[in-house]
Amino acid sequence: MNIGLIGLGAMGRAMGANLLRAGYGLRVWNRSPERCEELVALGARKVDVPGDVASGPDGIVLTMVADDAALQAVVDGPGGLHDALGAGGLHVSMSTISPETAAALCAAHAARGVGYVAAPVFGRPDAAAAKKLFVLSAGDRTARERARPVLEAMGQTVIDLGDDPLHANVVKLGGNFMIMGMIEALAETLGLAEGYGVPRQTMVDVLTQTILPAPLVANYGRQIAEHAYSPARFRLALGLKDAELVLGAARTAKVPMPLAQLMQGRLLSAVARGRGELDWTGAALGVAEDAGRAPVKN
Repeated sequence: MNIGLIGLGAMGRAMGANLLRAGYGLRVWNRSPERCEELVALGARKVDVPGDVASGPDGIVLTMVADDAALQAVVDGPGGLHDALGAGGLHVSMSTISPETAAALCAAHAARGVGYVAAPVFGRPDAAAAKKLFVLSAGDRTARERARPVLEAMGQTVIDLGDDPLHANVVKLGGNFMIMGMIEALAETLGLAEGYGVPRQTMVDVLTQTILPAPLVANYGRQIAEHAYSPARFRLALGLKDAELVLGAARTAKVPMPLAQLMQGRLLSAVARGRGELDWTGAALGVAEDAGRAPVKN
């Protein structure tokens, strides 16, 4: 089977490599064409416009792009998916986007007879490379079943969330919000420990050996303890985008989320200070600065 893949950042390249290893044929497109070369060397075919990744009007296309605007551009723009996919085609959207954009895409595809599955993932590029992603999946049952083997080639678990594609996007935003809150909580906790002379990593070790025995806490805690924010595994600027998506979804649902507001401000401040290319754990720098304990290097 031939699969199309649009969006070859660190996540997309790792996912594409796993698809090739699983035996799928792969057509790829990226706004910066040079990012295609790694997968081309592994056997993928680079195309000139987004829609050309489809092997035919009934093909399967995966998108893993940065934000809602980038996704809409590759769907509706010149040479986009709406020019290529027809009845029987399937679009699997793996980006972190707003529920509103997901709903609009689903409706627009349905009018053309194109299936739509929302399949955002939990995991950073190292997890993607190791085929350890947790993949969410929501959409029409027939479309989900068609997409499932492809998703299984890229992750350790596919979590079925039913027929409404918005559910996958809301769950993804909720998970990312939890990580943002954890970054803030870890940064404040390590600052408190440091204020009393307890080594930052010692605090992380105690937390992960007792009340928070989670790899996520250990990995993020180490980065924050060491102020190791570069190279980025997930860019802080994208974290700000996700915080704003969370707040947008909260407004629609009429759910107050004061911690999300705090994190949006924390991340916005970091971007304003030129830290958008750091890992999003770099939001902890603002916590350290508030306590008068900013590291010498950031």
